[in-house]
Amino acid sequence: MAADPTSSSTASAARRQVAHQADGPLARSGKGLHLPVHLLGKLAATSTRPAVMAGETLVLPLIALALGLLWAPEDPLQAQGAFPWPWLAPVVLALRYGPMAGLGGACVLLAGWLALNLGHFDAFPQLYFLGGLILVLLVGEFSSLWHARTRRAETLQLYLDQRLEHLVRQHYLLRLSHDRLEQELIGRPMSMRDALSTLREVGRSERAEEEGPATLLRLLAQYCQLESAAVYPVVGEQPVPQALASIGTASTLQADDPLVQQALQTRRLCHISQTLAAQRESRYLVVAPLLDLAGELYGLLVVEELPFFALQAENLQTIHLLLGYYTDGLSVQTLARPIVQEFPGCPALFAFEVQRLAHIHASTGVPSILVALEFHTRAVSQDIPQQIQRLKRELDEIWRIEAPQREVLAVLMPLGDAATAEGYIARLEGWMHQKAGKSLAEAGVFAHVVALDSNAPIHTVRHIHGIAHA
Repeated sequence: MAADPTSSSTASAARRQVAHQADGPLARSGKGLHLPVHLLGKLAATSTRPAVMAGETLVLPLIALALGLLWAPEDPLQAQGAFPWPWLAPVVLALRYGPMAGLGGACVLLAGWLALNLGHFDAFPQLYFLGGLILVLLVGEFSSLWHARTRRAETLQLYLDQRLEHLVRQHYLLRLSHDRLEQELIGRPMSMRDALSTLREVGRSERAEEEGPATLLRLLAQYCQLESAAVYPVVGEQPVPQALASIGTASTLQADDPLVQQALQTRRLCHISQTLAAQRESRYLVVAPLLDLAGELYGLLVVEELPFFALQAENLQTIHLLLGYYTDGLSVQTLARPIVQEFPGCPALFAFEVQRLAHIHASTGVPSILVALEFHTRAVSQDIPQQIQRLKRELDEIWRIEAPQREVLAVLMPLGDAATAEGYIARLEGWMHQKAGKSLAEAGVFAHVVALDSNAPIHTVRHIHGIAHA
């Protein structure tokens, strides 16, 4: 959502002031002192750069050796001590980066022992190093397992966040259309419903990438009162000065403009009041990034001229939401195109979810499942497909396939397995028994459970289509 132009800068300044007062080398809590939370977080955070990982693998064991020399020069590795303290360095490395980093730290300890005992290799503590290596391997295996679980959880959370963002946009657009329909119909040339219909048609067009920016600008000019604006492509996170489409007297883009840089850095809609609050001058009034559900940056909408009374929070929110609806349509059509070209009757959203869930399955191992409900003639005559279609869950996508002798309702269940499908079928059995006092089979409904093929999802779609036309 776009931020309120009169309050966003004040809220940001207040947060910075509170953070400055709360953070420092030491933060006071009651009578004692403690390290700030962000410093402890930096100490626990792991780095993905190989050079940093290699540096930690070398430095931590060396520090352990140096401390051992200071504490007990005659036995720096504590091979004869009550506890092998230097092995904490490889254990910490294994916990942070996995078993290979832990083995690297153990090799540094081994090299240190060899360097400190030249000519006395016959006194090598075999059980000491064997026990240390076993401990490091166990800790590294534990670390690898939880790193994999963390990546899997993050991927699932990203998917759910994308779906939630999509639902929030749809809900807000519907509410906005309902609230404004009567008051805006006379004053403006089109309603929100007309705007969404136009954007949907743009997304379905085969030349959407070529004609879409011009259509989008024309729609924004009619609905949001833009007078001078342009859409610029973004290549490699850098905007291209030549516009894809423009209206009014839009000129060549100034990539170093503070409002443009702020929009690229924050990936949020930015307006002129934010630059004024930061005491910077900009030639633009509004700059908004075109982002899809996955966060990919398509381009920038740059507004140079806008009526004074149109520069208000509700109009900025409308611009932001219409841009999101437009870019979502582009990403949906791009991913769904291979399936829709082979099966024109397949809904684009169904094909899009099939492709996205197959990618999640291939990257994280989290499966998804499809339930194909086959309806014979007697079930179709009683309108059972329409009734079951109204029972779908919030995240499910449905494809209804009509054939001469039967109908098939394909229900795609994200992040589900065979148990999910069985639970869904059992719920339908209970619903049918309560409604008509008979089972699904007796009513002419037969369920087929199909696992989503992560390598070639189009094979799964062909299987579903084949059930309908068998």
